[in-house]
Amino acid sequence: MSLIRALSKDLAARSDDSLRELFAARPDLLSPAVPDFPALAARASSRVSVQRALERLNRPQMQVLETLHLCTNTDTGHSASAPALHKMIAGSSVPILERILDRLQDLALVHRADPPHGTPAGNRQRFYLPVGCLKDVVGIYPAGLGRSYTELVRLQPAFAQRAVQLVSELHRSGVEIQDATTPMEAALALQHWTSSPEAVQDILALAPERTTALLARFRNWAMGAVPQAQRKASVTTEGADVGPIDWLLARGLLVPLDAAHVELPHSVGLSLRGGAIINDFTLTPPVPELGTTTAALRRNAALSAISDTLRLVGELLHAVQRQPLATLRSGGVGVRETRRLGELLRISQPQVGLLLELCGLAGLIRLDVDSSSWVLPPQLEWLALPRQEQWQWLVNAWLSSERVPSLVGQPVNGTSGVPAAHRSAAGGAIVPLSAEAQRPDAPVIRKRILEILLELTTEAASADGAAPVLDAAAVLQRAEWAQPRMARRFSSLIRGVLAEAELLGLVGSGALTQLGAAFAGDNPDEAMTLLGQHLPAALNHVLLQADLTAVAPGYLAPDLAEKLLAMADAEGQGPATIYRFSEASVRRALDAGYDAGRLLQFLRDHSATAVPQPLEYLIQDTATRHGQLRVGTSASFIQSDDEEALQELLSGPRAAALGLVRLAPTILASSLPPRETVQILRGLGLSPSVDGVEDSAVRLRRGPVPQESPRPVYTAPRLAPAADDVDAQLAVLRKEDGSPGRNGAAGRKAEAATQLGLEALQRAIRLKQRISMNVVDSLGNATLETVVPLSVSGGRVRVFDPAKDTERVLSIHRIIDIEAAEELHQ
Repeated sequence: MSLIRALSKDLAARSDDSLRELFAARPDLLSPAVPDFPALAARASSRVSVQRALERLNRPQMQVLETLHLCTNTDTGHSASAPALHKMIAGSSVPILERILDRLQDLALVHRADPPHGTPAGNRQRFYLPVGCLKDVVGIYPAGLGRSYTELVRLQPAFAQRAVQLVSELHRSGVEIQDATTPMEAALALQHWTSSPEAVQDILALAPERTTALLARFRNWAMGAVPQAQRKASVTTEGADVGPIDWLLARGLLVPLDAAHVELPHSVGLSLRGGAIINDFTLTPPVPELGTTTAALRRNAALSAISDTLRLVGELLHAVQRQPLATLRSGGVGVRETRRLGELLRISQPQVGLLLELCGLAGLIRLDVDSSSWVLPPQLEWLALPRQEQWQWLVNAWLSSERVPSLVGQPVNGTSGVPAAHRSAAGGAIVPLSAEAQRPDAPVIRKRILEILLELTTEAASADGAAPVLDAAAVLQRAEWAQPRMARRFSSLIRGVLAEAELLGLVGSGALTQLGAAFAGDNPDEAMTLLGQHLPAALNHVLLQADLTAVAPGYLAPDLAEKLLAMADAEGQGPATIYRFSEASVRRALDAGYDAGRLLQFLRDHSATAVPQPLEYLIQDTATRHGQLRVGTSASFIQSDDEEALQELLSGPRAAALGLVRLAPTILASSLPPRETVQILRGLGLSPSVDGVEDSAVRLRRGPVPQESPRPVYTAPRLAPAADDVDAQLAVLRKEDGSPGRNGAAGRKAEAATQLGLEALQRAIRLKQRISMNVVDSLGNATLETVVPLSVSGGRVRVFDPAKDTERVLSIHRIIDIEAAEELHQ
C-alpha cells in the first residue's frame, strides 16, 4: 500500500484531541489549511515538513527513528516492531521503545503497518514504518553508519572495478572469503566476511598498531578525510612497515570515495559497535561538570555590563548625531568609521561593531538612503527614557531581531580559511550593519539558548543562591542532546549569543542572571522590577577639579552627559569618566550657541564642588577672544513670523543636520540647500514651502507633530498555531471526510492523485521498476505508456521508453494516472 494512503487512514482514525496535539507539534501542517486527510498526509510526508519535525526531536527519539529506518524498507513494506528494535539499541527496553514509537506516531513520523512476511499469525506486536521521505531527510549516513558494500559498488565505479580484484587477492592469501567474478558478487562476499563482530575482531587481530585507534574515529560518522585515499594498496605487496590506512584499504574495510575521503562500510561499522546500531542510548540528558559563582558576583557583573552598555550606546548616538556614519558601497560601516568611533568612545573596534549592530537592530540609528549614511531618527525617544526602560528597549529588540551582532568580524561565507591578505578578493570579513550579519533563525536560537541556560541553572541550583558557571561547551552539549538536528546551527551561534547576552546583563560572571531567567521564562515584567530595584540611579552632578577636568562619580543622566560632551572631551573608560576642558572644547560650546555666562551657570548647577578658578578663567578668556564676527556657509534661510517655532527648531537636537544659525528674530540660516532643508523639516512634522525654483528662502508653517516610532516589543517565537485556526481545520477535515465540501471532490482527488503519483514515481525510480501511465497531450488526448522513470526534478520526470529505446522528459501535470507495470519481486 502507498505510504501516503496508509498515513491518511491513520490520521482519519484519530480523535480531535490527537489531531490538536499533532498541529501543536507540527504547525506547518495547517499553513495553509488542507482540504482533506490525503492532502494532510501528503504534507506530513513532504521533505520540508519532516525536516522541521525532526529538528524538534531529542537524541533518544532520533536514535529510535533512525534505527527504525535502518531496520525497515518502505519500498517492500518490510516493517519492524519494538522488540526488533530492542535488539539493535543497546541499553533500551521494549516498554521505553514502545513509548517513543507511540510519540513518533503521534507526530505522524511513523505509522502502523502490516507485519513482515513470515510473521506468525498470533503475533500481537505492533509494527511500524517511517514516512517515505525519511531517507532523504536523514541523509546517507543514518545513525552515523555507512552504506552497504552492494550500494557502494553500485554508486562508486572505481570501487566496483577494484572489488573483484580485492576479493581475489584476499582469497589467494588464505583469507576465508568467497571468491567472486562480478562486482556485486564481490560486494556480497565482503559483506558476509564482515557480517559479525567476532569476524571483524578476528580480521583486526592481524592489523598493524594504531588500526583500532584509527577505526575509533569512525565510531560516530562513517566518512573521514584521508590523504591520497585512492592510493593503490594490495594484500600481496604489503611489507612489515605497512600503515593502518593502507592495511584497511587493501582489505576493503575502508572504501575510497574520492581523492581525499573514505567511507567505513555499513557491516564493518555495525560490527565495530558490537552488532548494535545504537550503543549509547539513554533517556537522561548529559550533566556537565560546572563551576559556581555567588549571587552577588553574578548580580554585580550584570549591573556593571548594563550600565556600561547604556553609557556607550548613549555616547555612540551622540557621536552619530554630530557626524553621520558613511557606508560602504557594498553596505555596512567600514573600518575607517569604526576606528574613528573606537577612538572617540575609547573602546576597541570589535566593541564598536557590537554597539553599532545593537543600535541598528534596535532602530536607534537608521540608514538615510538620500545621503547613504547612518543617522539618528528624527525623533528618538530612547535618549530621554529611564535607564531600565532603555535596557528593556535593547533587550526586546535583540531577542526579536534576525541580526547577529557577534558575526561582525567573522569571514564572509566562503572565505573561511582564506588568508587575511587575500580576503578582500574573496569577500573579506563581515562589517557592522551589513546584510551578511542576517540570520533568519536567530530569534529561535537565542530563545532556545536562554531556555537551556535556565534548565541547567535550575538543575544545579543550590540553597545558598550560588549559580552554575555555564560555558559554551556545556550549553552546546545539552543542545546537542535536546535537538541534535540543530546542533550545527547552535554551534555556529552559541558563543556569540552568550557574549551578546553578557553585554546586556542576561548573563553575568558566566552564569544566567535573574534578568536572563525572567526573559527565558517569558516574564519580562519581573526583569523590569528586578532591574529597577538594583540598578543605581543616574547621577545629575559631577566633580569639577582645578586641573580643568570634571569627574563623573557614577553613571550620568543622558542629558547631562550630552551637554558635557559639547563643552569637554571625555577620557578614560567605565562609570568614572573624566571630562577635560580645553580652549578648543570651550570654543566648540561657544560655536554651538553658548556664552560664558550660560556655561558657568550650567557648571554651577551640575557640580558638587565650586567652579575652580582656572576653569572659570579659561571660559571667560576664550569667550572674550571668541570673535564677534562669524563666518559660515549658508545655502538657504528659513523665514517665519512664528518666533516661538523658530526658537524650538533652533534649540531642538533633531534639526542639528540643518546647521541652523539665527540671523534675526524671524530668520534662520541653514547650511543645506533649500530642497534638502525642506525634506528634513517635513520629516520633523513641519510644513515648509519654497517660494520659487531658484529661491533660497524656505517659508515655515507649523504642521502636525510626527508620531514617535514605537518601542520594540518582544514576543516569544510562536510554535503552536492559534486555537481558532485548529478548530477551522478540524471542521474542514471532518466535513471533507464525509461530504464534498467547499473545494469539491474533484479538486481533492486531483491533489491527492498528484501526491500519490509523485510517491509512485519515486518508488519506481529507487526500484528501477516499469510503470504504466496515462499521458495527456496538448489536445487532451490520453495515451497509455509503459516506461521506466529515471529522475524527478522541477515538475518534470525523465523516463526511458523501452519500446522506442529513447529517453524523454515529461511534465508531471500531464500525467493523470500511474500504476506499477510489474510486480515487485520480494
